[in-house]
Amino acid sequence: MPKIQFRLNGAETGIDADPDTPLLTILRGPLGLTGSHFGCGAGECGACTVLVNDHAINSCDTPLWSIADKDVTTIEGLGSVQHPHALQRAFIAEQALQCGYCLSGIMMSAAALLKRNANPTSAEVKAALDRNLCRCGSHNRMVRAILRAAAELRAAAEMRAS
Repeated sequence: MPKIQFRLNGAETGIDADPDTPLLTILRGPLGLTGSHFGCGAGECGACTVLVNDHAINSCDTPLWSIADKDVTTIEGLGSVQHPHALQRAFIAEQALQCGYCLSGIMMSAAALLKRNANPTSAEVKAALDRNLCRCGSHNRMVRAILRAAAELRAAAEMRAS
């Protein structure tokens, strides 16, 4: 089997596996990153969302070969306990989490949105989350959290620029 090389959460990574293996299987199995969850297995629920070159993708139906030489970011690479990402802080502040099963996918979809749009509207946030299913009914709080994180990130960027 060919070794597939990519950058995972900023670190060069190589994996010997069948190139058609779903990325989620590799993340949760040999790489031990369990933050991305298996939901539907058909790319319909968003529980497995990760970033590939800053674009939100469903890792359950993304073959390993397609991420060769690309940057992959999982929820584990978004922030840490010591240095949480603005989204993680905002979701806690807005109490925008319930069971947590969908949460990593939603945060990664939100991170992709904030990378391309620093000042999204509520409608744009909702559209970005359209492919992420949450059965807990936390969507309104999640939208508030994402808008809060966007404001925090913009303020930090303004401080750096001045």
